[in-house]
Amino acid sequence: MDFAALSLPSPLRRALRDAGYAQATPIQAQAIPPALECRDVLGCAQTGTGKTAAFALPMLANLVGQKPTQRRRVRGLILSPTRELAVQIVDSLNAYGQHTPLRTAAIYGGVGQRPQVRALTGSADIIVATPGRLIDLMEQGHADFRDVQMLVLDEADRMLDMGFTPAIRRIVAALPTQRQTLFFSATMPKPIRRLAGDFLADPVEIHIAPKAATAERVIQSVCHVRQSDKPALLIHYFERLPMHRTVVFTRTKFAADRVTKGLTKNGIRADAIHGNKSQNQRQRALDRFRDGTVGVLVATDVAARGIDVEDVTHVVNYDLAEDPESYVHRIGRTARAGAEGHAIAFCDPGEHAQLIDIERHLKTALDVRDDGPGLLPTPKPQPKSHGGKRRQSNKSRGGQQYRSNAQSNTTSRPRRNAKPRPRKGNGHPNAQANGNNGTTRPRRNRRRRPAA
Repeated sequence: MDFAALSLPSPLRRALRDAGYAQATPIQAQAIPPALECRDVLGCAQTGTGKTAAFALPMLANLVGQKPTQRRRVRGLILSPTRELAVQIVDSLNAYGQHTPLRTAAIYGGVGQRPQVRALTGSADIIVATPGRLIDLMEQGHADFRDVQMLVLDEADRMLDMGFTPAIRRIVAALPTQRQTLFFSATMPKPIRRLAGDFLADPVEIHIAPKAATAERVIQSVCHVRQSDKPALLIHYFERLPMHRTVVFTRTKFAADRVTKGLTKNGIRADAIHGNKSQNQRQRALDRFRDGTVGVLVATDVAARGIDVEDVTHVVNYDLAEDPESYVHRIGRTARAGAEGHAIAFCDPGEHAQLIDIERHLKTALDVRDDGPGLLPTPKPQPKSHGGKRRQSNKSRGGQQYRSNAQSNTTSRPRRNAKPRPRKGNGHPNAQANGNNGTTRPRRNRRRRPAA
């Protein structure tokens, strides 16, 4: 669908023409019309499908047509899981709204709060915030949301994964009940649906493409390799494959720093991005990656959805993702806007169960590579147990265990410094008291029952 058919205000259409945007993506074509009618929207679409414009354009359109108040107040609120994604949303809002008087500001941790307090108290119409920093400013009494007319939750599933559910509920509870809410998520599990049901009123539901749609344009492969051999294998591929712009994903922050140091030591320019980096460090790493100063960005999952860089040729899963959805989002950093990309997964024997889950989710087996050092043969599938096989009873298993313990006890060595226990013979202290020599048990005094 052409943007001209979406009934957007002329300042927004002009900005879209300036940016060279003519055709709306499926999520934009389906979400923008009901959002312009002030309907609540529940959208499910993968990353890289144009969700940002799907909520940014309606928010700008609905707010720009209103009469400005004497004092600028926050009228639109967008919640984002990461600082990087918040900055990207603000950049998109500024680009789309460059011909409007609306002002936008980002609120996130890792930087000074004074400019953010000014934005909350009268210098911005639209706020894009991460839940943690926004809650902090709310507790300090800096947030006034009485005039908020529109709320957007972007990447809601990632915010839940990061533990922001209580913070999100507190923020939403501070907003006016009469508002418009747009709720976007890359996946739609039951917890997400429950959360959406609490916030939305009669929403228009939009589902774009199957779960693995992002992965279909990516040439995927897997290397079976021990964890200790992964560094050498990664260097090998950088030396032999055209990996001009690559994102490497690790499971932990420590691993991200370690991989970055190893690449740099071998002459490969790389930067790391994760939660322990300050906002300035993370933004500087992203900028260096975008302009080509460095060709490799090493990241953790927390930062995955904040990486929106064009022309990424390869994604390397140095550590396999914990779940299939995270794997799909990782490899979604490449093959964007219809381009082709490559994804290589390093699979340690201890990660084989995760690989099986990923392949089951994608409904296809990844191609196994055999062109690197230290590669292991493909693990053989485990045979399934037959349901008709008779299980051993608990009693018999207990008997075998008892016998094995008894046999082991006969051959076990005695404990060191163990004092021998005296037998109840003449030397036992109770022997004299019992009136015998201790070799036989004393006879109990029994009362004879009278005859009937």
